[in-house]
Amino acid sequence: MFGMARRPDRYGSFSALCEWETAGVDYRIRFEDRSSDVLILAPHGGFIEPVTSQIAEQVAAQSFCFYSFEGLNAGRLHHEMHITSEHFDEPVALGLVSKARIVLAIHGRMDGDDSQTSWVGGLDTPLRDLIVQALRQSGFAAVARERGEALAGVSGANICNRGQRKAGVQLEIPRGVRDTLKSDADTLGLFARSVRSAIERHDQALGAV
Repeated sequence: MFGMARRPDRYGSFSALCEWETAGVDYRIRFEDRSSDVLILAPHGGFIEPVTSQIAEQVAAQSFCFYSFEGLNAGRLHHEMHITSEHFDEPVALGLVSKARIVLAIHGRMDGDDSQTSWVGGLDTPLRDLIVQALRQSGFAAVARERGEALAGVSGANICNRGQRKAGVQLEIPRGVRDTLKSDADTLGLFARSVRSAIERHDQALGAV
């Protein structure tokens, strides 16, 4: 990932992972299928990309659908339980994504030389830009990622882009910010509300079309 080479994923699909890993021991799946056309998911939650599960849950609140695939062992290396977004095919996640009109995937990136800026990508560029704007207005650093840049989330196979509109958003949050959000509930709440407000605006605009 950003700033240094990351080892290749051990597994290229969920079925491959299941051959060697045990549910409830190595990983777990949490989800809430609410009456919403919005899905917030953390495909690399738990100890895979720390704090992404908590952020996704806070953004979803009690309103949006929520999904998290979580590595349960703090001692495992990132690549051992990470299934890249283009290959993420866990059946519950695919079912929820297929029903969603708006999809936001929460990820964690390495700090590299910038520990404060969240990268916002994906094919749903109107929502991408609304999230960037909302985060900045709340005092967080955020930039839109464009095609050709790292972690831009523009592949049609990316889990965030497999919803009903074939366009979603990928939010890559640096470890420095995630550590702050983990330790400060008020800041986490502000971050989540900012993202949620952008989604609500986008959802309303789609409904008016």
